[in-house]
Amino acid sequence: MPINTTPLRAEFPALSSGRAYLDGPGWTQVPRQVIDRMVDYLIDKNANTGGAFATSQASDALILEARSALADFLNAPDPGQIVFGPNMTSLTLSFSRTLALELKPEDEIVVTRLDHNANVSPWMLIARDRGCTVRQVDFDVEDCTLRLDQLDQCLNERTKLVAVGYASNAVGTINPVPEIIRKAHRVGALCYVDAVHYAPHGPIDVQALDCDFLVLSVYKIFGPHLGVLYSRKDLLAQLRPYKVRPASDLPPEKFETGTQNHEGIAGALGAIEYLARVGERFGSEHAERYGAQFSGRRLLLKQAMGAVRAYESELTRVLLPALESIEGLRIYGITDSRALDRRTPTVSFTLQGLSPQRVAEELAQEGIFVWYGNYYALDVTERLDLEKSGGMVRVGLVHYNTLSEIERLVAGLQRISAKAAIP
Repeated sequence: MPINTTPLRAEFPALSSGRAYLDGPGWTQVPRQVIDRMVDYLIDKNANTGGAFATSQASDALILEARSALADFLNAPDPGQIVFGPNMTSLTLSFSRTLALELKPEDEIVVTRLDHNANVSPWMLIARDRGCTVRQVDFDVEDCTLRLDQLDQCLNERTKLVAVGYASNAVGTINPVPEIIRKAHRVGALCYVDAVHYAPHGPIDVQALDCDFLVLSVYKIFGPHLGVLYSRKDLLAQLRPYKVRPASDLPPEKFETGTQNHEGIAGALGAIEYLARVGERFGSEHAERYGAQFSGRRLLLKQAMGAVRAYESELTRVLLPALESIEGLRIYGITDSRALDRRTPTVSFTLQGLSPQRVAEELAQEGIFVWYGNYYALDVTERLDLEKSGGMVRVGLVHYNTLSEIERLVAGLQRISAKAAIP
């Protein structure tokens, strides 16, 4: 059966407030399962790792269980390929520093203008420090899709790394990541995929992608503030991280500097358990598509994300024309209803005569929460010539949002627009 938001929303304590949380790309709300997991950890398992006593051993077991859950979510071959960190940005900065040790001055790195800056600046910084060249792939300003012809022009035998987002957190575009990875590998380059924005909106299979690195943020998939990185086993074994001397020399622990956020890791396990339950309750129609390849929790998670993708596509199909009907409103990104498979339900726009900040503030007064600005996708707002005027307003839906919330949003924007038009 398709997703039914009534029982689903009841699992999220925050959603009973009456507020319309349309800020999913910035932070998602958490279900009771996540809260319970974190509380249980802090009461019954709160300890550092590697000890001889019960709570320490329980912490060790929980961390391994959480690695296994994230491995299932990504279809990683082994839990040991899952690295935890404070957030995607910190993990990427750390791994960029590690990868810099492998670079020479004649080497080149490819980034895109459609990415969150966390998948741009770290690579530019190590290129500066190592004397490497950075090549940047542009996007089409008409529909905010990557210029793959430019990617072909950037790639050569000197390319060592291609950094790309699975989807744009600014305009919702889903990039052709499998094709980009194949192109990178064809010239012998590694590919670093930022899946933070895509992860709450569709299934991810790192084995099918054949990616070298993939990062996501748990707080974007209905969990607490935590970053997760997947990498190939051989890379995790051979890379030399910056670490303190007594720390483990074995992956994944050798990449996890200092004591980790154990209660956050417990919450991450709760988030995956919640999503698996979504797959069990609402994803049966997707079982045939994934059943031949997956089983157990991995199958339930693929069913969940298939159901999420289908439900959110219907929300987007309503949201886009509703926004376009508002006079003076301009959407940036894909608006063609025939191309919804190439975007997430994240829609950014400007409203003529009003700053994005004012629009967000006025909606907030009505209990409708949206973002404004550049969302750290600075290259996007600069390329669209919007940075100086305050960026864009961003509406980001996830699977707990409803058609009635879209109606509230549109009515609110109509009132704001009409009020601004009064001399």
